[in-house]
Amino acid sequence: MTTLFISDLHLEESRPDITGAFLMFLKTEAPGAEQLYILGDFFEAWIGDDERTPLQEQVAAALRELSESGTRIFLMHGNRDFLLGEDFCARAGATLLDDPTHIDLYGTPTLLMHGDSLCTADVEYQKFRANMRNPQTQKLILARPLKDRQQMARQLREMSMATNQGKAEAIMDVTPEEVVRVMEAHDVPQLIHGHTHRPAEHSLEVNGKLSKRIVLGDWDENVWWLAAKPGHPPELKKTPLSSV
Repeated sequence: MTTLFISDLHLEESRPDITGAFLMFLKTEAPGAEQLYILGDFFEAWIGDDERTPLQEQVAAALRELSESGTRIFLMHGNRDFLLGEDFCARAGATLLDDPTHIDLYGTPTLLMHGDSLCTADVEYQKFRANMRNPQTQKLILARPLKDRQQMARQLREMSMATNQGKAEAIMDVTPEEVVRVMEAHDVPQLIHGHTHRPAEHSLEVNGKLSKRIVLGDWDENVWWLAAKPGHPPELKKTPLSSV
């Protein structure tokens, strides 16, 4: 029995190497797994389930094939693909998760998050996030013509890149006090998230107990995944993207 976790692939047409690595991952690492959790920023941008590009259809078909083989697939929104919806999930044979989501990982209560909500020092981003996650805002965006949304996605990406270049590294990382607060609120000894592109395992104290925060890696230069099995601590793994 194995449960796999990945995040921050940022799939897009300009990076066929990442798409190829993901499709290979589904054929080599994922078969036989009980569950596959994709914790946000699966796509670099998502402007609505009505945009059905060849890349999106290819990925949906590959996920459905894995789902039909018996692996349960779960998707969580990231800050890039927060408009991903039930229609795509139905095509992919996946279940859309809330952020955060509490699971029992082989006996260990575990909290799953994308991770952007933990970066509370980035006040401007948190304001933007709250607005973009508002159902009314999303309804207004999705009501716009597809071409308008495509242009909006390009503009938001350019703005994000320009804004992040001027931010201190610490601002774009999680706030330690917020991590503890969230884990205490959910009463969990283990948190798994992505977003920061800083893969690592961190030990911390939560509710007076030794706890763990596991950060998933992005797929820019390496393929990163977390593999969990009963009776063993979760293992963070990687392989160079160029070798896939």
